[in-house]
Amino acid sequence: MRVISSKKKILGNLLLGVVFFGILLLYFFNNPSNSDHFPQCPFYIATGYYCTGCGSQRALHDLLHLDIMGVAKHNLLFIPAFLLIAYHWVRTYAPLKGKEILPDVIYHPKTPLVLFIIIILFTIFRNVNIYPFTLLAP
Repeated sequence: MRVISSKKKILGNLLLGVVFFGILLLYFFNNPSNSDHFPQCPFYIATGYYCTGCGSQRALHDLLHLDIMGVAKHNLLFIPAFLLIAYHWVRTYAPLKGKEILPDVIYHPKTPLVLFIIIILFTIFRNVNIYPFTLLAP
């Protein structure tokens, strides 16, 4: 029974990897700025205000083309979010022989609260029409 669940896990991870790679290819070859195939932000459509994720599709396209300034221009929070997600993924899914390869630096009881505060402040500041906050808008 253990072998079957292991095979299902491998197949599930493989399928997830194929879907993830397909999404990356979609964003690499199609610029969300010039295409109607990508959804617009429902929060922005409903309120006229930028949410935390506004500009992330364009930022992903720029990141895949190694345009770091474009990433920062579209969504400044995308870079640290990408690094945190990559850190978590490597720490969780790439241990060597059961040993963690990265130290436990972001797993703290107050981490969710700090991230929540950063996200709320970023969302508020990117909607303020006063320089330098206008630099945060996509």
